[in-house]
Amino acid sequence: MRHGGIVNFNWLRRTVGQGMKMKDLGVLSGDVMLFGGPYSNMQATTAALNEAIALGIAATNVICTGDVVAYCARPAQTVALVRDAGITVVAGNCERQLAAGAMDCGCGFEDGTTCDLLSAGWYAHVDKEIGAGDRAWMAGLPDVVVFTHLGRRVAVIHGGVTDIASFIWSVSTDAAFSEEIAALQELVGKVDMVVAGHSGLAFIRDVADVRWVNAGVIGMPAHDGTQDTCFAVLSDRGVDIVSLHYDSDAAFADMQQIGLRQGYDRALMTGYWPSEDVLPPELRLPDFANG
Repeated sequence: MRHGGIVNFNWLRRTVGQGMKMKDLGVLSGDVMLFGGPYSNMQATTAALNEAIALGIAATNVICTGDVVAYCARPAQTVALVRDAGITVVAGNCERQLAAGAMDCGCGFEDGTTCDLLSAGWYAHVDKEIGAGDRAWMAGLPDVVVFTHLGRRVAVIHGGVTDIASFIWSVSTDAAFSEEIAALQELVGKVDMVVAGHSGLAFIRDVADVRWVNAGVIGMPAHDGTQDTCFAVLSDRGVDIVSLHYDSDAAFADMQQIGLRQGYDRALMTGYWPSEDVLPPELRLPDFANG
C-alpha cells in the first residue's frame, strides 16, 4: 500500500489484541439491525436509519460494521447522521486511517489494481471534508463489539481480527474463517456468531459451530445489477438479509456535482462496481454484465 509519508498501513496488521478497543453492549432485547459501509452515501444512510425506525428497532440495537465514509459525495453529512442517531459503530479501516492522518484508505487493495488507483480520488475528497472533531470520534471507536441476543453471543468486527482490512468472502476457505474465529475467540471468548463487513457482499456461512454473517453495505450496490443495497436483521427468526431502497439518483447527482466521476458514481446507477479485480474469480460476472 502507499505510505503517503505519514502512516504505514501495516500498523493495522498488528498482533491480535494489541491496542484493540472492545465494547460490550450486554444483552440486547428485540430485533437488532446491522449494516456496513455507509460510504459517504448520505441518501442511503438516511434511508437505513429511517428503516430502523419503521421496523421499531431502537438506536441501541443498530450497529454499523464500519467505513462510514468512502466512495460517495457526502462524508461529513453522513458522519453527522450516524453520530446524531446514537447508533453503535465499529471502526473500519477508513476510520482508523483518517484518525491517524494517513494519506490512503488502507482498504487492502493490491498496488496498481483499479480499486487501488480509484481510491486516490475518493479518499482525497473524504480527507478534505472530515474535520478534527469527527477524526477524534473515529479514533475512539471500538474494533470489536460484543453482545448477547436470544442466548447467542455475537461479535461484530469490520473485516477481520488478524487484519482489519481482511476480505472474507462467501467462497473463502474454511481455514480463512477458522483463523479469524480463533483469533477473535482468543480475544473475547466463545462466540456463536460473527458479524462483519468490509467486502461489500452480504452472505451467511456456518463454520463448525459459529455462524459468520456479512451484513453487506448500504452505500454501494452488491455488484448484482440492482441499485438497492442491503442490511441484516437478527430476530427470533434467525438472520435475514434485507434489501434497502434509497434515492440513488440523488446520490449519483451529488457525486457528479462535486466531480467524483471515476466509476463509483456509475455503480450507483448500474449496480456494478467499476472493477472486479478485488473479487475472487468465483464471484466475478460474465463480461457482458459490466458493459
